Amino acid sequence: MSNNLSQNKVDNEINEYKGKLLTPFQHKTLVKYLQTNLQREYRCRIEIMLLADMGKSQTQICSIVGCSQEMARYWIALAEAGLAHKWNSRPIGRPKTISNQYLDRLQELVKHSPREYGYAFGSWTAQWLSKHLAQEFDIQVSDRHINRLLKQMGLSTKSKSCYQLESDSIHNTGIQIKDLQSAKEPTNQWSLVVGH
Repeated sequence: MSNNLSQNKVDNEINEYKGKLLTPFQHKTLVKYLQTNLQREYRCRIEIMLLADMGKSQTQICSIVGCSQEMARYWIALAEAGLAHKWNSRPIGRPKTISNQYLDRLQELVKHSPREYGYAFGSWTAQWLSKHLAQEFDIQVSDRHINRLLKQMGLSTKSKSCYQLESDSIHNTGIQIKDLQSAKEPTNQWSLVVGH
């Protein structure tokens, strides 16, 4: 809003319930919150939903509130879906960034059993890693992003199958199994050859 006069005009219009999208209870609740001392971003969200409820178009709302088309579209869609109560559930501003300390801790957790940290299960999932790190760092990261970070570090929450572990173990020790049967001998003889 550019000035208090236009803000008062919007507030007066909004106080009247028109009922295009919102229930009377939702409308009354949003108007009540609008009368409190809110941050500008939260105020805009509520105004968008209330103006949409009055039948204002997205373009009109953007002009009145002074917001982007994307913002108006998002909050109008929430009002249409009956989710007006979520006006304060999405944090304001840029999400917190993941630090090197966060990445180091993620790497450390994956290399140890969750049981070492008091969990009942034996292997990590991206969901549990996300929950654990959210408690430690107060940063919410999706399961998908946790898997992406692990992949970048060459790690995974998926455990190798027994066959892969045996294969890796044999390959890493340099042990090879060869068939020593000659064409003349009818018996099968096997021998282990240890690599250098």
